[in-house]
Amino acid sequence: MNLVFMDLEASGLGEASYPIEAAWVAADGERQDSFLINPKSVAGWRYWDEHAEEVHGIDHNDLVRDGISAQAACKRLNQHLQGCIVVTDAPSYDRFWLDRLYEACRCEPSFRVEGLDAILNASQIAQFAQEAEGAMRRHRALADAEDLYRLAMKILRSDT
Repeated sequence: MNLVFMDLEASGLGEASYPIEAAWVAADGERQDSFLINPKSVAGWRYWDEHAEEVHGIDHNDLVRDGISAQAACKRLNQHLQGCIVVTDAPSYDRFWLDRLYEACRCEPSFRVEGLDAILNASQIAQFAQEAEGAMRRHRALADAEDLYRLAMKILRSDT
């Protein structure tokens, strides 16, 4: 199974929000990627929540300057994650933002997004929640994807 851990940051949590940063770490720990997404590359991506900006610390101007287009983001994700099972600790939000991204580009993801329950049983999920509760989230996609990878793999390895 090609397993990958992903995190996304977004313009906010509302219905008009969209992804602004994506990152993933492969379960082998050897491959990863992270990038910003330029919201000006998609007509209609205007929603910006200043509270969300305070949380993730990504300035809108930085996205415009340093972000790749939504089309390039879809292509990059599809190339690297084709056939993978992508695990996230917030599947409803992350699926929503990935759907927004792929719909904007009129294409389909080449990977499947799942929650932690795809790889952890109920007691392992409880252990994950307990350990994650005490951890400091940095709210940057790569740092959070790395934390997700490390904790999930620690729990999986402890049960073998």
